[in-house]
Amino acid sequence: MGSVGDCVDNALMESFWARVQVELLDRRRWRTRLELSTALFEYLEIFHNRQRRHSALGILSPVEYELRATPVA
Repeated sequence: MGSVGDCVDNALMESFWARVQVELLDRRRWRTRLELSTALFEYLEIFHNRQRRHSALGILSPVEYELRATPVA
């Protein structure tokens, strides 16, 4: 962790929220907070964590990465 004012302190989270903004939040208007929170939950739990391909994982989804990385017993 850097010192106060370092430009890289929040780089990871800023990048994540920028991606959420582009892929989810800017695509429509939300009528209620409940509707938004439900959409955000679905985006994170269903799309981002299971289906979206991540460059840090070799352009694999987390599920694909785990299947390849886990040895079969």
